[in-house]
Amino acid sequence: MNIIKKQFRYVNYNIVFWLIGINVLIFAAKSLLGMQVRILLETRMSMIPLAIVEYKWFWTFITYMFMHADISHIVFNMLGLFIFGMHVERQMGSWEFLVFYLVTGMLAGIFSFGVYYFTGNYLVFLMGASGAIYAVQLAYAVFFPNSVIHIWGILPLRAPIMVLGFTVLSLFFIISGRGGNVAHLTHLAGFGFAWIYFFFRLDINPWRRLTGR
Repeated sequence: MNIIKKQFRYVNYNIVFWLIGINVLIFAAKSLLGMQVRILLETRMSMIPLAIVEYKWFWTFITYMFMHADISHIVFNMLGLFIFGMHVERQMGSWEFLVFYLVTGMLAGIFSFGVYYFTGNYLVFLMGASGAIYAVQLAYAVFFPNSVIHIWGILPLRAPIMVLGFTVLSLFFIISGRGGNVAHLTHLAGFGFAWIYFFFRLDINPWRRLTGR
């Protein structure tokens, strides 16, 4: 059997809660243990293109996902991981979900590194789980295309329309330059690598699931 397609035994260990716990613990350490700890964590865990090239800090392609800038950043990301991740993990199984989460997040970080480095943004501090969270959102829409999500608890959207809406918004912010410090490129990369993961690893065509064709 092709190792890329080899399946894990299905188990459900609620990995989502472990991921949320790790993120919260790191954020608490950064926030509560003083400025030196904050600087150490942000410089050694964020994905900084110059540090990867000069110092070979390749581990930051993974650790950047567990570092968040402020309370709103971590709250929204962890809320998204909880809402969508719980359903996706139950559908995939815990080990598949964990691999999916880490691989898509890592590839989104590597892609962002390439873009930042070759456009001269060597000192960007990329942090946050958003790339992986967007991958999880796409997975949710693929598995549950008829599910209705209430954005901000008000606006009802079917899951595929939610993904389309977030894609359009990210493209708008990238093209218009109005994205501020939000890594919209990493968000889109999360969608893209999730799509590839489904197609090559799980033998699922996301387009057919999302459109019903």
